[in-house]
Amino acid sequence: MPLGTNTKLYETPNHPYQGERIANEHSLVDRYGLSNKEELWRAQSELRSYRREARELLGQPQGDETVVRRSEEFLGRLKRVGVLDEEDDLGDILGLEIEDVLERRLQTVVYRKGLANTTQQARQFISHGHIVVDGQRHRIPSYVVDVDEEDRIEFDENSPLADELHPERAEGQ
Repeated sequence: MPLGTNTKLYETPNHPYQGERIANEHSLVDRYGLSNKEELWRAQSELRSYRREARELLGQPQGDETVVRRSEEFLGRLKRVGVLDEEDDLGDILGLEIEDVLERRLQTVVYRKGLANTTQQARQFISHGHIVVDGQRHRIPSYVVDVDEEDRIEFDENSPLADELHPERAEGQ
């Protein structure tokens, strides 16, 4: 597919009005500080693709060398981003929930680390450029944080918010 084509990265619900689904979506949007349901639908589509690939790999002969390699790569990728634990296997992917995907967003990780008081505030800090991951500024709240990057999330040293949280730095200037 050529670059620049307008293709959606998510699937919308099949039925436009289902009260229970809408209420569930609203609670997830509020809890994770998403700007709209499109972000939720993207995460749901990502989860669907994980499950689809797991079902495909589970349905193939497990002794095949390429299937084993693809399975290890797939599991490695999901463990690296923290969606799966180290002891999980392909069957555990089918039991994943949407919350497992949403918890790995930069916005949620910043909030969980206590760098922001709310998920909405975390989103604002990220989009305004106050947050760096391993010294690299990220302005996209939906950035998926790797497990090894999680400890290296902090305020940008040039951010005025860093001085507010560490007054001893401001006095030394």
